[in-house]
Amino acid sequence: MRLQDKVAIITGAGGGMGRTAALMFAAEGARVVAAEFSETAGRETVRLVQEAGGEASFVKVDVSKEADARAMVDHAVATYGRVDVLYNNAGIMPEADHSVIDTEVDVWDQVMAVNVRGVFLGCKFAIPQMVAQGGGSVINIASFVALVGCSVPQDAYTASKGALLSLTRSMAVQFGPNGVRTNAICPGPVETPLLMEWLVKDEEAKRIRLARNPTGRFGKPEEIVYMAIYLASDESRWTNGAQLVVDGGITVNYF
Repeated sequence: MRLQDKVAIITGAGGGMGRTAALMFAAEGARVVAAEFSETAGRETVRLVQEAGGEASFVKVDVSKEADARAMVDHAVATYGRVDVLYNNAGIMPEADHSVIDTEVDVWDQVMAVNVRGVFLGCKFAIPQMVAQGGGSVINIASFVALVGCSVPQDAYTASKGALLSLTRSMAVQFGPNGVRTNAICPGPVETPLLMEWLVKDEEAKRIRLARNPTGRFGKPEEIVYMAIYLASDESRWTNGAQLVVDGGITVNYF
């Protein structure tokens, strides 16, 4: 098993790509901390992991709150003795997030609080634990929109994911000498409830996005998680500061 006995904190583990990650990490031998704001969803993820023969525990967390982030890491250490992987998956993409000229300030601040501050706070408490252990892996879920512009904008979300790429590089340089690797994954549009609920309501938005992708389809959550398993494993011990694009080719398509 590629993640045998590693302890992985996965934020936003109650659904979508986070739940898929929890199940796939556990199947590879990781002990999973399912960090999730919704207790019902988080405990359901734990149940599914355990039902499949894996090991997991739940911790309720609002990633934007410092006390919750500290408690999340403390829970992992108290339960499993260490933290090997911090998978910063939690993120939001509100419908009210549009262009800079018509997005409300409270929407902008909400997106930044979860998508950027949430990563900062998780790292603030997990990285010192990793350094004390002699190493670890931080995996930040960014997005292909951090690399390209969009004529149908979600500017708060886009800016938040761009910030994660810069933060990833900074942490890779700071903590690489201590054995802590930090990398980012930039997924293209993936079939998660967050995206599909929005696109189902807007067939034209769906058509435009599919037309731009050479593969002609959206990605599957597991296709992103396979990359995360690589980054969590010792196979990636010399991968640090990378932004790994898994998007079916959408960012290289000129027309």
